[in-house]
Formats: sequence, structure tokens, C-alpha cells
Amino acid sequence: MKAMVVVTIAAALLGPAAGFAQNGMGSGTGPGMGPGVGPGGGMGMMSGSSVRRSFVMRNSIDPKYARLSNSLPRTAKNVSAGRQLYEQNCAACHGPQGLGDGPAGKNLNPPAASLIGLRRMPMVGDGYLDWTIAEGGVPVGSAMPPFKNVLKPNDIWKVILFLQTL
Repeated sequence: MKAMVVVTIAAALLGPAAGFAQNGMGSGTGPGMGPGVGPGGGMGMMSGSSVRRSFVMRNSIDPKYARLSNSLPRTAKNVSAGRQLYEQNCAACHGPQGLGDGPAGKNLNPPAASLIGLRRMPMVGDGYLDWTIAEGGVPVGSAMPPFKNVLKPNDIWKVILFLQTL
């Protein structure tokens, strides 16, 4: 019994490391992007977003987004515009500080994700964020609406500049 507990604990601790080796940390593009942890694991695009993380680990993101990078400069004006767009379009679900605690997102299944610390997550490149906002939850089966027909491309990039400050 004691040996089984040790093996279980070791598997829990080493499983993510094996996932890193197998799936790679990478640049946020192509197959195997992401932190290599399964559903419910620690890291991901947004904590609590294991559905999206699992999807990307299995399928990657749409290739038309994979290598995109934000060409807008990180200026106070662009970040401020991104904050305003976030407040108008995202805060109802993701909360005013991006904690995933907005009133409209609390009862979603899966719940709205926390957006805190996106810049520190290796799998979260510009293309990943653009894909997530533009396509919403459609590819992964979550309730997030797609914003590609709501926001102009440069507006999505402004939101991304703001999100990277959280």
C-alpha cells in the first residue's frame, strides 16, 4: 500500500515533466505546444482553461494564427485602448482584473478563465491569443463567443497588449 502511494505521488509530480519532454514548451506554434500537463493541471493559457489547453495539446491552433505576432507597439495609448475594449467586451465574463470572476462568467461550463500572468506562460504567444479571442470557444466547445466579427484585427491586438499587462 505504501509503495502504491509513493508511485502515485511520483506519477503526479513527474507526469508534467514527462509531458514537457514529450510535448515541448516551444514557441507557441505547431503540434506539441503547451506545458504538457493534462486537464486540470497547473499551467495553461489561462488558469482554469484546461479545455483549451487540452485541445491545443492535441490539435495545435489554426495554422493561420500560429505564426502571427502583434505589430502594434506597446504604447500607453494602445494599452489604454486595449483596456477600454477589454472592459466593453471581456470583463463581464473574465472580471475587471481578469480573474475569471465576472458576473456573466460564473455560471458557464467551463467557467470563464483567469487571464492573470499570460506573459509568463510559454505557450501563450501572440498567435495563440489572437486565435483565442478571434475564434472564441467555438474550436474547443466553450461558451466564449468569437470576436473576429465584432472587433477589428487591430482592436484584438490592442486587447492582447492590455492582457499582457495583467
